Amino acid sequence: MTSPEILSSASARERLLGAAAVLFYSDGITATGIDAIVKRAGVAKKSLYNNFESKTALVAAYLAARHAEWLALYETRLARAFTPIDQVLAVFLAYQDHAEWAYERGFRGCGLLNAAAELPVGHDGRDVVRRHKQQVEALLAAPLIELTDDEACAARLAQQLAFLLEGAIVRAGLEGNSRCVREAHDMASALVGAL
Repeated sequence: MTSPEILSSASARERLLGAAAVLFYSDGITATGIDAIVKRAGVAKKSLYNNFESKTALVAAYLAARHAEWLALYETRLARAFTPIDQVLAVFLAYQDHAEWAYERGFRGCGLLNAAAELPVGHDGRDVVRRHKQQVEALLAAPLIELTDDEACAARLAQQLAFLLEGAIVRAGLEGNSRCVREAHDMASALVGAL
């Protein structure tokens, strides 16, 4: 969670995005109104519309920020991954790190999937989430190609690992902790280690 000192020095845009991120994740996109966001951000309602043309634009910025947040966690884990197996497991560890984040009202699962569940079919936000999940699968596939020397096999295994990870993160959100993600990491380690 962002400290009050950081919020006071942040731009109105950053404050609005930070407030929206907390409220969208905790309460949901649909349940969170503009008034709650501007109140939490400590800015005038006009500031919202000076920085975002609509709530839809704010949702898009939130989804992009969630994606960037996860990528930063992944890059940190990847920097310590020296083998292809470690590179695969870095994806799981980044999700575990996200699950262990200090959320204001506890861990509720993947914020991107939660958002996608609320957005109607055809909404641009669902495409953002889809691209994120496709990128995660590609990040799994790249080191698997190196391990298997077979692109088709690596793609199938990456999809299976992505499904394992998605199931674990959904279940972890239900339970409110990272245990299921840690267990999925261990399953993935055994599967990939057997290659």
